[in-house]
Amino acid sequence: MLLVFDIGNSNIVLGTYEGKRLMKHWRISTDRQKTGDEYGMLINNLFRFQGIRMTDIDAIIISSVVPPLVVPLAKMCERYFRLRPLIVGPGIKTGIRLRYENPREIGADRIVNSVGAFEQYGGPLIVVDIGTATTFDIVDTNGDYLGGVIAPGIGISTEALFQRAAQLPRVALVTPKTVICKNTVTGMQAGVIFGFVGQIDEIVRRIKAEMKQEMKVVATGGLARMIARESKTIEKVDTFLTLTGLRVLYERNLPQEEKKSDEKKCADRKSDDKAVQS
Repeated sequence: MLLVFDIGNSNIVLGTYEGKRLMKHWRISTDRQKTGDEYGMLINNLFRFQGIRMTDIDAIIISSVVPPLVVPLAKMCERYFRLRPLIVGPGIKTGIRLRYENPREIGADRIVNSVGAFEQYGGPLIVVDIGTATTFDIVDTNGDYLGGVIAPGIGISTEALFQRAAQLPRVALVTPKTVICKNTVTGMQAGVIFGFVGQIDEIVRRIKAEMKQEMKVVATGGLARMIARESKTIEKVDTFLTLTGLRVLYERNLPQEEKKSDEKKCADRKSDDKAVQS
């Protein structure tokens, strides 16, 4: 079984794969102060609740945009799983060409999203990740990564508005029924939600105009579904796009001998499950 970690600025999303099938998944808060031991115990509790043993994990891959957490998580994997994780970074085989001035500047999550999206939907496409930051990544027909756009995220912008405007309260991110609102809270919600919808739709429109072609638009991230309901350009929401990309990257970096062994283990487990059911 493969364990994948997507370490973001706000949340860590992790999941387990049996072959290409996502079996279980969890979302926990990103805490830069937690030690590897604390994360180990937290993950052990999540596993036990779902009836998974740590010894069921055969391999681990980690993608992180929070550098201080890479070492603690890697040490946690070695101590509690007895496995050295594959870290998404320079030297990893992505299977796509990165047409960027300095590929090392690209966030690991953006590469993972692009790999997962092209594997799932083909190209050309635009991947919109609506998280702490809102990012737009462009992949062409051949799967080449062409670059993208980075904008402040919804949470960052809302928090900044609350902190810098003394009379404005902190509000929940809920879509109001109307644009013209009759109180401060819904007025702020309308400005935030519809403002970001407009931002996303306009940037997508400009990308398509620059590329001079129609492109699939796939959204992911914690707030993707809420924004997609109001957007005119988002065609597909894939909540687990990053986890899919991590699975694909693991497979692309696996030696042929290990790949055959993994396929055999997966087939054996399926046979065992059928035997138990019968």
